[in-house]
Amino acid sequence: MEAVRSERSTEKPPPPQIIHRTRLQVWFIRVCSAILVWTCLIQLVAVGELWHPPSLTKFLGFTKISVLDYGSLSFSPPPPPLVPARNYTSNGFLEISCNGGLNQMRSAICDMVTIARLLNLTLVVPKLDKTSFWADPSDFEDIFDVGHFVNSLRDEIRIIKRLPKRFGARYGYPPLQMAPISWSNEHYFLQHILPLFDKHKVIHFNRTDSRLANNGISLDLQRLRCRVNFQALKFTPKIEALGNKLIRNLREKGPFLGLHLRYEMDMLAFSGCTHGCTERETEELKQLRYAFPWWREKEIVSEEKRSQGLCPLTPEETALILHALGFDKDMQIYIASGEIYGSERRLASLRALFPRIVSLLSLSHTHTHTLSIIGRFSYQKSR
Repeated sequence: MEAVRSERSTEKPPPPQIIHRTRLQVWFIRVCSAILVWTCLIQLVAVGELWHPPSLTKFLGFTKISVLDYGSLSFSPPPPPLVPARNYTSNGFLEISCNGGLNQMRSAICDMVTIARLLNLTLVVPKLDKTSFWADPSDFEDIFDVGHFVNSLRDEIRIIKRLPKRFGARYGYPPLQMAPISWSNEHYFLQHILPLFDKHKVIHFNRTDSRLANNGISLDLQRLRCRVNFQALKFTPKIEALGNKLIRNLREKGPFLGLHLRYEMDMLAFSGCTHGCTERETEELKQLRYAFPWWREKEIVSEEKRSQGLCPLTPEETALILHALGFDKDMQIYIASGEIYGSERRLASLRALFPRIVSLLSLSHTHTHTLSIIGRFSYQKSR
């Protein structure tokens, strides 16, 4: 026993420095673990706001943040994920210059995207008409959301903002300028247009109105047309804000009816429909028709057009129809068009039956802060 005790007494205790290091390591591990745990909890809370797990929110004692709260914090939701791009070998580049008013150009863009898909082409962002009656200097990006247009159709065709320099005229690729035959079907584009890309890498359609038939084409192409019109061609945020503002202004004053009379100066001039116009107005419309060389039909007999059902209803006739349909006189009538030819003289009958007639400009003048959103676009488009 004495020997054992002497041996134990001779054992040295561990150095204090080693104990100190061991404790530091333990505390370091604890601190790192705490940071890791709190990081995981914060991430869980952030994810939890997306799918709102009741157990997690109750356990942590947090209140759910609504979408409205995010909006008040100027938090914008992330953009939707991009659709996978379609992989195909492009047969060439298609440039297009739209012609006509905004509705005609929008319809033409739908057709041109469909044609580019049919022929496996790369589409250059369309150019809008700046030389017609409307004299609108707006570019595509002034009216439509270019990024959304390009990305929303990437699973169908490739769309580029401008032609690559190496395919420009100075590098030996002069574009073929042409206008497809109006109301053509798939066979025409496959048999007559597609072979042209073997010789010309770039083709420029300088007229695009009504070039693709409305009927007799495949259902897939018709679907693509609709998709371009209702999904891909999205207005810029400023224009959408303007539209939403106008709708709110109208709804604040009660029910309303949107009415497009199709009775602007250019419509009457190019259609030759002069029923109810004075002799001076009829001559003015004729002179306008002759002022545009590209408008083929010059001499038009108004009554013949009208008897064939090719003329719009006059404002007076529209007033009678709305009254016969039972619309109340207190109904707001929103004139969804430009200036009516003949102005108040032609609107007198409509205003007598429906006094609450409003227009884009009258709404803008009532709400002056809305006018700042309109800018150049609304002035030119309302013409």
